[in-house]
Amino acid sequence: MEYIYAALILHKAGKDVTEDAVTAVLTAAGIEVDESRVKALVAALDGVDIEEAISKAAAAPVAAAPAAAAAAAPVEEAAAEEEEEEEEKEDEEGGMAGLGALFG
Repeated sequence: MEYIYAALILHKAGKDVTEDAVTAVLTAAGIEVDESRVKALVAALDGVDIEEAISKAAAAPVAAAPAAAAAAAPVEEAAAEEEEEEEEKEDEEGGMAGLGALFG
């Protein structure tokens, strides 16, 4: 993740995202640099409009959040129903113990 952050820092600063620049940022942060990861990152970003990628990534979680909330609702309802059933069962069992005490 720190490799991507380094590329974003360089982009935000208006610098080119090159192997040397990414290595310099990571080294300055005290991170041991893996040259193959740096090369892979720079190659993956070749021809990518970083601003466009950021705007698309920022919009994606907003659309996913309502779906996640909708998926969680049935789980919460099921848990509430189970709790109600357990309470009813405990009430019934408690009532039986009380009647048994009368006769026993």
